[in-house]
Amino acid sequence: MENENLIPEEEVSVLTLTDENGKDVEFEYLDCIEYEGKEYLVLLPMEEEAAEIVILEVEPVDEENENYLAVTDEAKLDAVYAIFKEKFQDVLEFED
Repeated sequence: MENENLIPEEEVSVLTLTDENGKDVEFEYLDCIEYEGKEYLVLLPMEEEAAEIVILEVEPVDEENENYLAVTDEAKLDAVYAIFKEKFQDVLEFED
């Protein structure tokens, strides 16, 4: 997927998440996809040149907080990515 002119720079939403090693990592927020009653964030790492998107499951903790979990189920990843691709097919170019 190419990242050229994905979102105008002034409208880019950046999320800073802490990885399992305690390192802060910045991601560009691309979308939130609902699938099978759960929400999934679609993110693009800001630091990597030819980065692949990252899909994280949103797990609500309480009214103000939520956790973001790695999705290990390939079928869920594929389904969420397919929804994302369909939604942005006229805006983005995808490499398969």
